[in-house]
Amino acid sequence: MAATSTMTIRMGVDEKSLINDYAKTFGMTASEFVRTAVLEYIEDELDLRDWYAAKAEFDADPITYTADEVAKKYL
Repeated sequence: MAATSTMTIRMGVDEKSLINDYAKTFGMTASEFVRTAVLEYIEDELDLRDWYAAKAEFDADPITYTADEVAKKYL
């Protein structure tokens, strides 16, 4: 198991209550919920960045190949 550490965040009482209630609804602790939400957000942002890079590459050279063409070339 990886080492763990603590991170403190400040929020309003209403925000804390909302997060606790939401997490509890799904059988999670607030810590589990916040950790999962933040990591998923980061993953989504990285995926979006990669998509924009791939889209720019395609826009610069919009040639596409079928799976059969790729297989013929590399297999």
